[in-house]
Amino acid sequence: MNKEELVQEVAKVAKVTKKDATTVLEAVICAVQGAVKKGQKVTLVGFGTFEARKRAARKGRNPQTGKEIKIAAKTVPAFSAGKKFKDLVNK
Repeated sequence: MNKEELVQEVAKVAKVTKKDATTVLEAVICAVQGAVKKGQKVTLVGFGTFEARKRAARKGRNPQTGKEIKIAAKTVPAFSAGKKFKDLVNK
């Protein structure tokens, strides 16, 4: 499902226009991204948690040459599915 299909589904379920559904979806995405960027966790009970995680520096290999390279430490976004979501997927 892509973003447009998600907007259509939200509009259908919530019985709102696609324009309104797009506005709300954009606002939710923006709010989650902003909070995670600030280092905050966003927890949606039953769905999951969005957070920033630090990834340590490590060594890797260039797949073309096989030469060892250094991969810098960085912070990456992460999502952990909640129990209800996991249970729903595993049925």
